[in-house]
Amino acid sequence: MTDLSDARRSTFSPEPRWPALVAALAAGGLYVAMPERLAAGPSWLLLSVVAMMVILAVITHQRGNHRLNQVVGFSVEALLTLAMVWSLAMLIHALFAHSETPALLLRSAALIWGTNVLVFALWYWRLDGGGPHGRDREPGHRVGAFLFPQMTQEGAAAAGVDESQWSPRFVDYLFLAFNTSTALSPTDTPILSRWAKVLVMLQALISLTTVAILVGRVVNIL
Repeated sequence: MTDLSDARRSTFSPEPRWPALVAALAAGGLYVAMPERLAAGPSWLLLSVVAMMVILAVITHQRGNHRLNQVVGFSVEALLTLAMVWSLAMLIHALFAHSETPALLLRSAALIWGTNVLVFALWYWRLDGGGPHGRDREPGHRVGAFLFPQMTQEGAAAAGVDESQWSPRFVDYLFLAFNTSTALSPTDTPILSRWAKVLVMLQALISLTTVAILVGRVVNIL
């Protein structure tokens, strides 16, 4: 049993962290384009704070301080989530108060929709299977909050991978989050954990709200 585990580890490569760091910066960058009347403070402030925390995350990861790295990661995602929810609330208020132009409302809704995809992809990536560090400690993703097709024998065969060695990367969670925001469901990836079901429902609700605002404004313009 030990020899099999050692063999699996010898061919397993740790999960790269840079896609998640880029996604966090991209979410902060989208917020820069948010009108300041709908933003939580100056729109550039969020990106500045996220950038500093991303640098701290890189340092803690390189030094092997996984506990602090996890705290920093959760802080970044919580900050992005709170800013997004605040802007969504301000957007809904502006819609009913007729205090903003249709073009500004459409742009803001589109920015929130894109941020929603990135933020929840980060949450799924951070929480599933103990996070990236937890997945690196146990090669082969056999148990998690989501049942990716590659985790099944049929899905692994179709993808041409070894199911005992396959582990999700950030792009897999990004794909899951994108599908949830567009189709309002996870499509090809069943959800197993209760916390994941709650997050998926929240993401779908935010996406449905922003899409409803977009459609409503388009109808009014036409």
